[in-house]
Amino acid sequence: MAECRGRIYVVDDDPVILDSMTQLLRAERYQVDHGASFNVAVQALAGQQYDLVISDINMPDADGFELLRVLKARYPSVMVIMITGYGTIESAVEAIRMGAYDYLTKPIVDDQLRLVVQRAMEQCSLVRGCRWDRLSSLSSDRLESRSHSRLEERFGLDNVIGHDYKMLRVFDLVEAVSDSAVNVLIEGESGTGKSQIARVIHHRSRRRDGPFVEVSCGAIPEALLESELFGHVRGSFTGAVSDKPGKFKVADGGTLFLDEIAAASPALQIKLLRVLQEREFEPIGSNKTEKVDVRMIMATNVELENEVAAGRFRQDLFYRINVVNIVLPTLSERIGDIPLLAEKFLRRCCERANKQVLGLTGEAMKYLQRHRWPGNVRELENVVERAVVLVKGRHIDVDDLPPKLVEACEVSPKTMHSPPTSLKAALEEPERRVIEAALRCNDWCRQATAAQLEINRTTLYKKMKRYRLVADPAARTVRT
Repeated sequence: MAECRGRIYVVDDDPVILDSMTQLLRAERYQVDHGASFNVAVQALAGQQYDLVISDINMPDADGFELLRVLKARYPSVMVIMITGYGTIESAVEAIRMGAYDYLTKPIVDDQLRLVVQRAMEQCSLVRGCRWDRLSSLSSDRLESRSHSRLEERFGLDNVIGHDYKMLRVFDLVEAVSDSAVNVLIEGESGTGKSQIARVIHHRSRRRDGPFVEVSCGAIPEALLESELFGHVRGSFTGAVSDKPGKFKVADGGTLFLDEIAAASPALQIKLLRVLQEREFEPIGSNKTEKVDVRMIMATNVELENEVAAGRFRQDLFYRINVVNIVLPTLSERIGDIPLLAEKFLRRCCERANKQVLGLTGEAMKYLQRHRWPGNVRELENVVERAVVLVKGRHIDVDDLPPKLVEACEVSPKTMHSPPTSLKAALEEPERRVIEAALRCNDWCRQATAAQLEINRTTLYKKMKRYRLVADPAARTVRT
């Protein structure tokens, strides 16, 4: 008989959803009990010990937040995942603020449920392992520190955190490729954390004791980039007054991370292709072939496939570096992680500024959740650092946020009362948002989305084309 992977209690007043989740989790070898109301759940939890509770927010006798409060007060070691059919920002933020591990929106995607439950159970195991290991000799502060240490060992650098489904998939890929020798291509907008992910891969690999060398191809003039990477010998060009080893030589035995790889010139791309294939090169002006043992990680903030199609990037080089592809979501695509990231940056900035700020107000957090974050995680860190420097009280409020951010999140009275150019124009943006939300909920499956919206697939396709709605690069292949 297969070993039980843990005990889970599921609460939902919808019998179809309740039965579906129960059967799926039992098939994954979890022991699952379930109930359809708050009172039934409280009674069951009082009689049995569970590792994880999955609860709907909307229930007939009391909402899921009340159950979450009871769980955190009586059973603090139990992980909690909240489920909502509405997926509002406010409910997501409130659930995480109250201590929920994560939240999911209906309709539940099977793979998403499996992955989030797996992660929650792993964290439960780590936390309980710390809690019960020599409990009598450890203070609560040391327990928390040790738990944090073991979680950091599990996931890597403390800068890379997140409970969002897209980030969990990133963590899975990082874990899978770290200790291999394959080339990795990391894609994502500026500020999403590509450099941090590269460092995680290095520090989790067998090369962790070797050098980690980072080169931003876009920050170095094209004329100097080849010398920077491969080195040169004295007299090879004007200004070469001595021999200089390149970054490939410096990274020998370790990892070389090339950021903004799309900025490489055609001539440099040929040299990179040879290094990737043969692990050898010649410094500029030298006839001596250098051999290196380097793990290559590359990153780009543009679609390399489009660059290949446009003839700006070599197809053979693209296939050589795109062995494993990791796509980092934008911050606006993982709003549930904003409270976690903001808290992390707050602690770090307070330590640097020698200030004691307890946290952000609920209203300030709402503004952070509404912002579009074109600068992604880096922009959020800058916003928090600014607020820590300027705040006069013990909590960061809306007035402590950048005025442009606040203005961008608000609809001015003038705008609210200005008539739209037409009814059709006024309805386009709400329609686009509804369609995009339905696509995301259905993992970009057009058939399921069309059924949910009660339109045919041809109509859905035309609207997707009209609103330029394309599948999230981090999501699975679009299903028809």
